[in-house]
Amino acid sequence: MASVSVDYANLGPSKGGIMPVAKPTRKPLSALHGKAQKTNILQLPDLTSIDPNLPKWVNSKFKYPKQKIRIGTLFSGIGAAEHALERLGLNHEIIFAGDIDPFVKKSYLANHKISQTNWHDDVRKFTATKYRYKIDILVGGSPCQSFSMVGKRAGLKDTRGTLFYDFARVINECRPKVFIFENVRGLLSHDDGKTWRVIQEVFSSLGYNTNSQTLNSKDYGIPQNRERIFVVGFRKKKTAFDFPGPIPLDTRMQDFLEDYTDSKYYLGTKGVKFVTSSKNRLKRYTQIDGDIALCQKANQQFNWHGDFVFEGINSSMNFDEFVFNVNEVEEKYFLSKKIKTYVLAGGTKNFKTSTKTDLSVARPLLQSMHKMHRAGVDNYITYKKGKIRKLTPKECLRLMGFRDSFKIAVSDTQMYRQAGNSIVVDVLIALLKQMDITKVAKES
Repeated sequence: MASVSVDYANLGPSKGGIMPVAKPTRKPLSALHGKAQKTNILQLPDLTSIDPNLPKWVNSKFKYPKQKIRIGTLFSGIGAAEHALERLGLNHEIIFAGDIDPFVKKSYLANHKISQTNWHDDVRKFTATKYRYKIDILVGGSPCQSFSMVGKRAGLKDTRGTLFYDFARVINECRPKVFIFENVRGLLSHDDGKTWRVIQEVFSSLGYNTNSQTLNSKDYGIPQNRERIFVVGFRKKKTAFDFPGPIPLDTRMQDFLEDYTDSKYYLGTKGVKFVTSSKNRLKRYTQIDGDIALCQKANQQFNWHGDFVFEGINSSMNFDEFVFNVNEVEEKYFLSKKIKTYVLAGGTKNFKTSTKTDLSVARPLLQSMHKMHRAGVDNYITYKKGKIRKLTPKECLRLMGFRDSFKIAVSDTQMYRQAGNSIVVDVLIALLKQMDITKVAKES
């Protein structure tokens, strides 16, 4: 795909507009994804000089750091829970995992050690009785399409919805010490709350002490607005558990971007028009250079939804046939050549006025500003030339908490889907630290 350069050397009233004037400053990628990443697990400052106002789990140490954690996962995806244990530096063994998608399997096996005999393709045909009392923690969440607010919401009556019962069945068969069930927030309101009540009743009938709460990844170190419901269940009935408290977000989406990207990620004319549309931005379908990413979805990069990056270009550069005027994108907010000449005129013999635009402090807003006053009276913004691109698969993975050590073994199309369907690793890290998974694993 050829890259498209957008000419932002136009003027538009400050009450409207499409792009930020300049790309935000980014932190060095090495600070987030370099070789030192193994010691900077949660993107936090030096944990030896911790802020006393932060939740205790942030600086807590595992009671049995050498304890082997036996983990089993259902609807495993690309292994967010397994990656969380890796980032925490905990010794662990994958007892079983599985996913019905062959492309997911390829990604999983490229990044995690598991024997073929312990992998299952279809949870409906998987029996976990041979693993009874051999699992410390079970993690998973049945396909979220059935419970999502944007889907048909057929729920438990749908084929995929009934996969929840397979999750519950596996819990009953292997009896893990603790389980984590994750799903979309829409699960709480599905069918007027009946679905959620059924799920709670099923977990309770299994004899587990359960706790549930909606957690947002932006509260746990990842700049993505992703709300998910988490259920944590303990086999030991008297286990006390409170969900981990939120921490300040000290990174922005721009901190997770790659320094160099392939031209195939830049949008063509139709893509630019869709992404910069006021209608789509107001509905939060699209966002450009946001500090906190919109919630990633499996298909967002195929239909121009989600987050995009604006990259400024020196106005003296030569562009190819894909260059077009930004007026063609949102013409109602940008000035024609004739109006632009009038607005930037310094005045007449008897009347002089400023032609300054891009003010740091706006001039007083006028009820008649729709009449396009001169620059010295009204407020105007100059836009730079640049290109718009979608996030790369690696950037999507970073925004889900995966380090660059994660191997991409599938096509971009599949990697986008897999990242969008994953659990955010940093949220799982917070849960594992809060419960002290080593202590749970050590207990009989």
